[in-house]
Parts: sequence; structure tokens; C-alpha cells
Amino acid sequence: MLQRYKIIHNSLFIINNFFVLLWLKFKNNSYFMDKKLRTGSLCVHAGYKAKNGEPIELPIIQSTTFKYDDSDEMAQLFDLKKEGYFYTRLQNPTNDAVAAKIATLEGGVGCVLTSSGQAANFYAIFNICQAGDHFITSNEIYGGTYNLFGVTLKKLGIDCTFISQEASDEEIQAAFRPNTKAVFGETISNPGCAVFDIERFAKIAHKNGVPLIVDNTFATPVNCRPFEWGADIVTHSTTKYMDGLATQVGGCVVDSGNFDWLAHAEKFPGLCTPDDSYHGLTYVKAFGKMGFTTKLVAQLMRDLGSIPAPQNSFLLNMGLQTLHLRMAQHCKNAQKVAEFLHDNPKVAWVHYCGLKDDAHYALGQKYLPNGSCGVIAFGLKGTRETAIKWMDSLEMINIVTHVADARTCVLHPASHTHRQLSDEQLREAGVAPDLIRLSVGIEDVEDILDDIKQALEKI
Repeated sequence: MLQRYKIIHNSLFIINNFFVLLWLKFKNNSYFMDKKLRTGSLCVHAGYKAKNGEPIELPIIQSTTFKYDDSDEMAQLFDLKKEGYFYTRLQNPTNDAVAAKIATLEGGVGCVLTSSGQAANFYAIFNICQAGDHFITSNEIYGGTYNLFGVTLKKLGIDCTFISQEASDEEIQAAFRPNTKAVFGETISNPGCAVFDIERFAKIAHKNGVPLIVDNTFATPVNCRPFEWGADIVTHSTTKYMDGLATQVGGCVVDSGNFDWLAHAEKFPGLCTPDDSYHGLTYVKAFGKMGFTTKLVAQLMRDLGSIPAPQNSFLLNMGLQTLHLRMAQHCKNAQKVAEFLHDNPKVAWVHYCGLKDDAHYALGQKYLPNGSCGVIAFGLKGTRETAIKWMDSLEMINIVTHVADARTCVLHPASHTHRQLSDEQLREAGVAPDLIRLSVGIEDVEDILDDIKQALEKI
């Protein structure tokens, strides 16, 4: 028993030193922290800089583990005398470079890549909530996230309250409880295309001593940086615009480093009290602004996995290099399509914050002055069958569950992504039963419009 205790004790000491090394590596990486380059240049260059004789493109380090010549060299690694890697579930050079790029684009201090956007949202909440805790979320969120928060997390003892984004400050305040640990929303809701009032929700969250978590998938850091409006943590489904070509499934969690966890230590014991599984280490005391990120890797990735393969991170990085170009084209095309739909007599309604009479136009101008995204929500006059017939009549536009792709894609959420919800639940989630989600791609906009028109003629 004593020998077993010594082995566990020594292993924890080694892993503790590894995460100190990880923190120092990020802290001292000036290229990772470079703020001088503009967004377009960061999309291309941030995260990885080839040295003399090295490959210009980020290498794929597709290996589970890393070899050292002798035990002394390994000892130097754990004594912080040498930098290095030892297991991909915790750290991998390819994954780290892409995470650094995204953190730089968002203006954060650290980023952790996950195997999906769902995993990212789960980790962002689970890193600060445990059984018996509660959080508040906008009801206008992706259907999968709605189920994750409203059903699955409840099985783990974590409760949530869904609120309308249009609720008054007083109504939002009334949703807080003594055990509330976070507030969550999407910059642009999927699929309803509502714009989240980041600054207002951040002020209310901070008044109650909790962080604001914002899913920035649709806007991307090219069109909105939530940290600049008071958000504390940002998540993404990197499967969407960041990839842009439907080649990989992934997600990420980015920490601003701005939330003062110790000022509200009683609310966040996981971050502010000793962790017995790491020999009494306290994350925010040991790692400062990297405390949230380090805990996410040290605890959740250690125990639950959900890492991306280095190959997927390589593909994600390829997409990120053109993100700024693609987002501009998505927005340009979507604006023209939204205007066409707005004026078409067969269309009942359109939600796109670029339209001047849209309910979220003012918020769009505030948070997304350079464009929002390529996703439009609209409804046709008629029944659900009308929407289905129109979609089935499309020729170039793809009927797929995917969104935010280079190709124009379409989906009827009530029949597909949100089919588990009743009409009442759909409306509570901000999804009208007749809502069609049109993700406008980067093809020639006249071809997109031609396909929409010919399909409309058939209903």
C-alpha cells in the first residue's frame, strides 16, 4: 500500500510540473501573444512560425507519445529545464499551434481544442459547474446544445434556466440563484439568427459574480470578438466557418483571462481550492490567468478525452488561413439573398440582422458592423410541406445537416436538427415550426439566387 502511494504521489508531482511547463510555454510565447498583426494576417500566420529550414505549412504530428533518449532528459523536462511533449491527449504540437492561432484571433490568453463543438460547450460549463450547481442560458441556442443543457446535464445534477434574450434586466436577474455559476448565449443564434446583447448580459453576469460564456461560432472572431464586449469565455464549433469546407469535426474553448475567479472563490471551489487529484494544487493560484484553461486540460481532458486528432487540427488550420476572405464573401452573398427573400411575395418572413427592418438590426450594427454571417432564417407562406417541397426542388443548393460551409446549404430544423422538440418547445427555443435555415455559401450569388427562384416557382 505504501509503495502504491509513493507511485501515485510521484506521478502527480510529475504531472503538476508538466502543467507548470505548459503555462510557462504559453506565457513566454511572444508569437502567440503578438497583437501587432491585423486579423487577416493572423488568420494566416498566428500560432506557427517556421524557422530556418522548417516546413512552411504546419506539420501534422500524428503520434500518441513522444520519445526521449534517456531518463535524465525526461527528468529535465519535468524539472522545467527543457520543453517538450509526452502524450497527445494532454498536449500535441499540431493541436497547440492551432489553439494558439484561435486564442490570438479571439484575443484570449489560452485555448483548448475539443473533438466537437458540443464537447466545447460541455467542457466550458462542466469546468466550473458540478452536481448541485445552476447556470442561466439564452433559449435561442442550437438544438443540440438545448438538449445538452436541458436534459443531459440535469442527469449530472447541473440545472439550468432558459430565458428569452428579450427579457428585461429585472426578469434576467430573477433567474439567478445562490448556486448560479455562469450565463450562456450565442453571438448569432442557430438557427433563429437572433443577435445576443453581449454587453448587457455581461454586466448582469458580472453583477452576480459569474462569467459570461458566448458561443461565437456563426460570427467568428473575424466579425465579432466577444471579449471586447465583456464576455469571459468563448466557445466555437470549429466544424463550421473556421473549417469552412466540411472536412473535420471540432470545437474549442477560449479563455479571456479577465474573470477574477478568486474574487468569487466561494462560487468556484474547483478553481480556487486545492485539487486532491493533483496533490493539493490550486489552479488559479498556480497558473493565474491560465487557471481555467489548465484545469480544463488537467482534469477534463485527462478524464474524459474528447481531443481532436492532429490530422483534424491540420485541416482546421487550412480553413483558418482563408477565414477572413470567406466570411466577407458569405456576408456579401447573404445580404443579397436576404434582400431578395424579403421582397418575394411567397416568403412569409425573414430574419437577418443586415436587413434594416430586422428586429436585431441595431444589435447587429453594434456588434457586427462588418457583417454577421451567411446564415438566414426565413419562412414560406404555407405549411411545413411547402418548405419541404421547396427544398426538394433545389438543384445546386444542398440539403444537409451541416451549416456555415463554402457550399450553400439548407435545412428545415423542425424536421431535422430540432425534430426531438415539440412545436411548443421549438417556439421556446426561438425556432418557428416553419423556419428554414439557409446557409449562403461563397458561390456566385446569381447562381444561388437562380436556384432559389426556380424552386420557388414550383410551390
